Amino acid sequence: MERRKFLKNTCPTITFAFFGLSYIQACSKSDDESSSYSSNNSNIVPDDISSGNASGGGTQTSSGIVSSGNNITIDLTNSNFSSLSNPGDFINLTSVGVLLLKISSSEFRAFDNCCPHSGTKNDWSYSNQEFTCGSHGNKFGIDGNNIVNCGSAATSGDLKTYSTSLAGDSLTITTS
Repeated sequence: MERRKFLKNTCPTITFAFFGLSYIQACSKSDDESSSYSSNNSNIVPDDISSGNASGGGTQTSSGIVSSGNNITIDLTNSNFSSLSNPGDFINLTSVGVLLLKISSSEFRAFDNCCPHSGTKNDWSYSNQEFTCGSHGNKFGIDGNNIVNCGSAATSGDLKTYSTSLAGDSLTITTS
């Protein structure tokens, strides 16, 4: 084989082998089902085994979450939510697809945790009224004026907001 043909056929393969894999991994979706929670202090709790809910139709876990249809009820006294002690603290509830942000002692906001740009769900940080996706560094607001949909390739805008209601230590999130 001629040297030129050999290099032409072999070099792209070798180049891809060295650089291509890291490029593909950097722009791919991550395995978002690997954890149930992540918060601004890297608190990660694995999935718990579900058991039936006595009220019927829902799923209760020892993690303090009851999911029934479009409603998610959070027991804020559960130790998994101890990282929500100050305004600005948040937790990523990957098992139910929600970012939960503490606004004040009596107000919480809930958001879709799916990155509008890339669809990833498990790598978020929060500061200055914005969530930042750890996959590509895109920032998304929380005011709900310019909502961008999950996986739409948008690199800015606001995350979809879900309604919340607080009754004592029980927070209900409605995702419809």
